Amino acid sequence: MSVIGTGYLGATHAAAMAELGHEVVGVDVDEAKIERLSKGEVPFFEPGLPELLSKHVASGALRFTTSTAEAAQFGDIHFVCVGTPQRKGEFAADVSFVDAAFAEVTQHVRPGSVVVGKSTVPSGTAARLQPLVEAAGAELVWNPEFLREGFAVKDTLHPDRVVVGVSGDIGLAAINEAYAPIFETDNTPVIVTDFATAELVKVAANSFLATKISFINAMAEICEVTGADVVQLSDAIGKDARIGHRFLHAGLGFGGGCLPKDIRAFMARAGELGVDQALTFLKSVDDINMRRRARMVDLAREVCGGSLAGQRVAVLGAAFKPNSDDVRDSPALDVAVSVQKAGAAVRLYDPEAMNNCRALHPQLAYADSALEACRDADVVLHLTEWQEFRDLGPDEIGAVVKTKNILDGRNALDPELWRAAGWHFRALGRR
Repeated sequence: MSVIGTGYLGATHAAAMAELGHEVVGVDVDEAKIERLSKGEVPFFEPGLPELLSKHVASGALRFTTSTAEAAQFGDIHFVCVGTPQRKGEFAADVSFVDAAFAEVTQHVRPGSVVVGKSTVPSGTAARLQPLVEAAGAELVWNPEFLREGFAVKDTLHPDRVVVGVSGDIGLAAINEAYAPIFETDNTPVIVTDFATAELVKVAANSFLATKISFINAMAEICEVTGADVVQLSDAIGKDARIGHRFLHAGLGFGGGCLPKDIRAFMARAGELGVDQALTFLKSVDDINMRRRARMVDLAREVCGGSLAGQRVAVLGAAFKPNSDDVRDSPALDVAVSVQKAGAAVRLYDPEAMNNCRALHPQLAYADSALEACRDADVVLHLTEWQEFRDLGPDEIGAVVKTKNILDGRNALDPELWRAAGWHFRALGRR
């Protein structure tokens, strides 16, 4: 099989398919990336992937190329795993990479092959691409991905469900063969459906998760003015089996390369289809999410006496979530930049995202460790809940800061512990 696109999704999928026993070739136009992958090197941080990749590159089961023609002739099933970023200046998704990948692969596929779309796309994309695939004598399948950064290998090899949008038996048989080791061992639920439903599953799931996150963050806003505690509130309502605790944690909100751009693209597509009113609530979801970042900057200003000008601010975390180096639309990095623009001297540290941060924001100052970032700080901002930061005690950090002010942007620290050690502790939605 071939995997077209070797970014986060494609590289993970290619290595996982090799782990399932298939011969796999990965394709990308980025020569530097292909060179690194061919050496068994992962160009981003994802736990477990380097070991899987290097294992199968060494065995010969997995190789990489820049030639789509070569890959198309090699495989019987071709997974398209290219990105659909948000268009600049718009909410809509940019599907040009998907269109280019399909145009290229369909020029070279053998008749009887199956082309599988895994990219997150606007509803109607598969139906638009189907004639192109069929004209090449191939069959189209839409098989959306549901990867969580930090758990991508597990989510690929042990998915909680597999969704397959098909128009014929050949495509379904190809998916069943590709995922046979998973189906045989995990009893994984398989939802076989049409293209439109398969496309909607991913964006609907992400929209629901984003709504749940923004709901509890809206409650955090209420808690701040009523004196309630959002952590206790979340725990209480999460015990309702209909609600549950997952994704019900107040803080800086969501970021990364999926949720923000997916809900915006969903709204844009609904507008194009004439049903924009059905998704107007997602605008509020997005607005609530962005307000949390502004609130953290305001809290930093408050604890610094009303102005950030000239203050030394330590920022712990830049990735949008722990166990990732992804800083796309990261709330943590957004806060760091905003605090600096307000006049503060910012020093930032993240265990894995430093290189990505430096590439995007060379104007920020970076530290080699969490304690170095905190040295002589007037306030410490805890913005990504890496275990490394949670393991640092108030006494250890207290020994290097100038003033014992800490703001917990993820509600992951114990306020009583920090206050007992003499810290002025503040968090979003907490007393």
